[in-house]
Amino acid sequence: MQTPQEPRPRAKSPFVAAFLSLLFPGLGHAYVGAYARALAWATPPILLLALVGGLALRAGRLELLGFLVQTWVLTSVFVVNLLVLGYRLIAIVDAWRAANYANAWAVSGDGRLGAPRIRLQPLSIGGLVAVCLVMAGAHVAVARYDIQAMDFVRCVFDDTGTATCDDATAANASPGANDEPLPTEEASPSPLPSPVGTAVPAQTPLPPWDGKERLNVLLIGSDERPGESGKRTDTLIVASIDPATKRVAMFTLPRDTVDVPIPAGPARSLFGRVYAGKINAWYSAVKDRPDLYPGTDKTRGYNGLKAILGELYGLDIRWFVEVNFDGFKQVVDTLGGVTINVQMPVSDDYYPGDDGRLRRIYIPAGIQHMSGEQALIYARSRHASSDFDRGARQQRILVSLREQTDVASVLPHIDSLITALKSAIRTDIPVSELPKLLSLADGVDIKNTRSYVFAPSFWAEERRSGDPRGYVIVPRVDRIRLAVKQAFTTDPAEEARREAISEEAARVWILNGSGVQGQAATVANYLEFQGFSVSTPNQRPEGAAPKATRIVAYNGAETSFPTSIAYLESLYGVKVTTAADPTMRADIVITTAGNTPTPAPPPAP
Repeated sequence: MQTPQEPRPRAKSPFVAAFLSLLFPGLGHAYVGAYARALAWATPPILLLALVGGLALRAGRLELLGFLVQTWVLTSVFVVNLLVLGYRLIAIVDAWRAANYANAWAVSGDGRLGAPRIRLQPLSIGGLVAVCLVMAGAHVAVARYDIQAMDFVRCVFDDTGTATCDDATAANASPGANDEPLPTEEASPSPLPSPVGTAVPAQTPLPPWDGKERLNVLLIGSDERPGESGKRTDTLIVASIDPATKRVAMFTLPRDTVDVPIPAGPARSLFGRVYAGKINAWYSAVKDRPDLYPGTDKTRGYNGLKAILGELYGLDIRWFVEVNFDGFKQVVDTLGGVTINVQMPVSDDYYPGDDGRLRRIYIPAGIQHMSGEQALIYARSRHASSDFDRGARQQRILVSLREQTDVASVLPHIDSLITALKSAIRTDIPVSELPKLLSLADGVDIKNTRSYVFAPSFWAEERRSGDPRGYVIVPRVDRIRLAVKQAFTTDPAEEARREAISEEAARVWILNGSGVQGQAATVANYLEFQGFSVSTPNQRPEGAAPKATRIVAYNGAETSFPTSIAYLESLYGVKVTTAADPTMRADIVITTAGNTPTPAPPPAP
């Protein structure tokens, strides 16, 4: 009896084998049946993925990001990417050849009919080329972003001041987007003319930050205009971080501040013990003077700013981060805007427009989602509010951006964001410090940031007339230094009360009944620091001006918010009255008087 012939094995598709190896090396070989070969191809990438995964699990998200942007890591990624590209190409071609060989072997009757003859089909070769091109495209994209990252790191994190990137800052500057003074004000005096003497010795590199000492970074918002040699550093915020408690304090010095103490050295010999000009002109006064401060032409002005503000605050300011205003708009727009809780309406009849003409702007109170241009207007408007309010708005924008920016929202716009950041940001933070800094940033208590704006009247004296320098602010140095020194001192009882007030979330309105300009804003900022949710409607209280502070609790607020009511009664020395009004949107309304105390945020909340 004749034995039936076994059916011929189904042919293996070389394209499928190549495609499976595209997904992961070795899968195509396993599909063909070459299991030992499949294991050999799969083992190296499995070990590499295990190593990378182990490192990623041990590090925090931001700390891992800081590690990945190290120059040596980016260079290694580029090289490894090329090696992996070659490895995968060989694996794909080998799987394709293995499938062809398996088919030829089956046709030859497992070798009984002669040596296997591999026949190459044009369609099969086309499929192999297509798979290789798809795989290569992914690696080309990785290489492209890797090169972009290296260029970004080289341009932005320039601690030596020697980067030769295209400086798009001045070219992008908007000639009308600047803070022109009112006609009654005078511009800052020009730097004192003097021949350049012997250059000061090169700056000794700072030792690496140990991750334990208080860290101080100068945040600069600058106004650069085409055709002008200098620039104005209109926003000066020192962010101070206590690594032990993960608390952050932010110190803002108004741009019109004068008579800031100068540290001992050549600059003091030239200018005197204090700088008589406005602080926003100090950068231009020293940036071209190698006889005053060390550094290159790119870094000397920043070194001068760190030195003079460090002297004022009694701090060792380690690094700076500068954002130019036009670049700021691009970054905010790239991130899709920013949502800000506008504490009080912003109205300005003298805001300079892009065409150089003054324009009227108005931003209502409440939750507002702003574009880059709107956020810049909110941060810079100054002619109808105090420097205290302006500084608080700038700090609020920084905090809002920090809270609302996440990786998921950034990735779809990574190309445009990198371009915007390259033209917007300068810093002397060494890239080697980024892992520690980002790890610290990931753990800071950003919601309990202590905010200080050293503006009149508690922190400084305001002079609107009678000073040849025009409108100026003269700092009370002793008070400022004490506040900076004690910024992280914490009283547990006061901290508990502040948290309780925040949890009650009473809606508080401040009405200015005294007629003193900026009083409501000052009171609002102080109460916000104490945990209240405060707004200042742009309206006058009804009736005659009160002789003393008046506090009214509406619609049962006196029982709903006991901690808030008790604190307000203690703070202002008055009893809260009650009222019923279904149309009232606030829980508590405070009407100020001429004798209403307006304390600044205390050193310890």
